[in-house]
Amino acid sequence: MTRSPVWHPFTQHGLGEPVPLIDRAEGAAIYSADGQRWIDAISSWWVVTHGHCHPRIMAAIRAQTEKLDQLIFAGWTHEPAEKLAAALVAMTPAPLSHAFFSDSGSTSVEVALKMALGYWAHIGEPRERILVMEHSYHGDTIGAMSVGARGVFNKPYEPLLFDVGTIPYPAAGREQETLDALEAACREKPAAFIVEPLILGAGGMFFYTPAVLAEMRRICAAHGVLFIADEVMTGWGRTGTRFACDQADIVPDIMCLSKGLTGGAIPLAVTLASEAIFDAHYSTDRARTFYHSSSYTANPIACAAANANLEIWRDEPVLDRVVALGAAQQARLDTLADHPRLRNVRRMGTIAAMDVHVPDGGYLSGLAPRLMAYYREHGVLLRPLGNTIYVMPPYCTDDADLDRIYGAIRGSLDI
Repeated sequence: MTRSPVWHPFTQHGLGEPVPLIDRAEGAAIYSADGQRWIDAISSWWVVTHGHCHPRIMAAIRAQTEKLDQLIFAGWTHEPAEKLAAALVAMTPAPLSHAFFSDSGSTSVEVALKMALGYWAHIGEPRERILVMEHSYHGDTIGAMSVGARGVFNKPYEPLLFDVGTIPYPAAGREQETLDALEAACREKPAAFIVEPLILGAGGMFFYTPAVLAEMRRICAAHGVLFIADEVMTGWGRTGTRFACDQADIVPDIMCLSKGLTGGAIPLAVTLASEAIFDAHYSTDRARTFYHSSSYTANPIACAAANANLEIWRDEPVLDRVVALGAAQQARLDTLADHPRLRNVRRMGTIAAMDVHVPDGGYLSGLAPRLMAYYREHGVLLRPLGNTIYVMPPYCTDDADLDRIYGAIRGSLDI
């Protein structure tokens, strides 16, 4: 068998599992060249919000390709980035006032960590320790792995990772344990606490309440610890509000956004920072420059796509669609709630999740490959996290496709 030269992410090629070749996408579905259709029930790794190839976003990309494709962003600027930064600052509460662009969720987290450490260094009070939450996941670059849970994702790379302080996940009934641990850790004057607000994604779709999020923010503020909200997955409506932080009525010192920033059409990320963090780097001393960049920082085409996405949010009833999709999923979840093989059937916004009761649970559960194969054969793109099945579809997903998604889930519980 001829092996493709492509090395796919999170794929064990030695298992010989099929890798379908996708030719096009539209709305909530992807298609092979021969017309086979799969419902994209996880928004192609959580990025596609309004649907694949949304006409307004595609038009913005086409128009920008005729004007400016790429520009060095160190000491130069362009209209799409200026417009996007202004719009992002306008839609997020004060004190978030400055936007630093990068290329992915992982890099937005790297930027946030460097901003936090730079802030303390430049105000003359160096702090080095970062606090994280148990079961968290923030990406696959070195800094992002360091602030994520240690395990199968990063075990081979442990020599590269820096030490962090870990706060327990606020499981139902144990919230005070988390808050007490955070309070104690903050007394040691760490630099920052980074969290996935309301939902811990790749760690297993663990939910917690807005009240806990608000109290964690309060504790950090009381001790002068910077609060970093990683909204890479939770942003752009996934939890039922534009940003998860909105439900707790909090504003972080630093917010990371990516995935749905361009509606899922093209890579782009942004790290929003407060005035205080920007001002700590603002100086006539060049040594206080924020030394971070990538070649494609604020790519004009990607910024044009993001501007089109923000216009869709401004002009169209996106949150109404989010609420309707969440309710439609809940109706289908209710039919699974008492299934003997399922545990902890749950939903927040448009994100639904459930755990299949198996002896070998966890990310390397032998069940996961069997489930993925079953869904692929039944026209649905789902990618369980071990024995945790989750659904995170585009907001345009209709009732017929939802029936097919949840029908496939029900059918898979018999394999």
